[in-house]
Amino acid sequence: MLLSGGLDSATCLACARRDGFAAHCISFDYGQRHRHELGAAASVAAQLRAASHTTVTIDLRAVGGSALTADVPVPKDQAGSAGIPVTYVPARNLTFLSLAVGYAEVVDASVVYIGVNAVDYSGYPDCRPDFIASFERTANLATKAGVEDASPHFRVAAPLVTLSKSEIIRLGASLGVNFALTHSCYDPVDRAGRVLACGHCDSCAIRRKGFLEAGVPDPTPYADRP
Repeated sequence: MLLSGGLDSATCLACARRDGFAAHCISFDYGQRHRHELGAAASVAAQLRAASHTTVTIDLRAVGGSALTADVPVPKDQAGSAGIPVTYVPARNLTFLSLAVGYAEVVDASVVYIGVNAVDYSGYPDCRPDFIASFERTANLATKAGVEDASPHFRVAAPLVTLSKSEIIRLGASLGVNFALTHSCYDPVDRAGRVLACGHCDSCAIRRKGFLEAGVPDPTPYADRP
């Protein structure tokens, strides 16, 4: 289970638990500016009773090319703008899924859950169903487990991929997710040691709109709420 600490991955973990799986969660310290999400991931894993939780360190700042991994300003108050935004991290989900499949081989798991969403998302190409289906085929070609198994060994489960953000929030709420533990902001603000969501980045705007449309109280501590 790829666990970022955001509300999508938290809901996805709840889906894996609902589906009867013991969830071995993997998070990534990849040089992101919003590293507060790693603490959120640990809290979510504990709340939803993951079987294990590990954090893998990789340096995507060496690649750069994103407002999350380079000295590039995070766009504010531009939700819904056309094109792939500068917060896209080159090949991030491709990299994460590859490492997750390697970890799945080690823990003898055959289903990899990822909380990507292709409806209310920021235009990232690695959140699309076509990418998930393509990666699943690749995982079964590129691994020992995939080659030795007579049938496709790995399945990549993306239960949220066709849901809107409000539908994801309602689903998570029905499965007992504590959204107060989650973190989504691309550019959080530290005020006297307390981490607050900026309230203006694309992720904050999508999250806030999702809670409003879902009719679920938004527990997010915003530094500013437009």
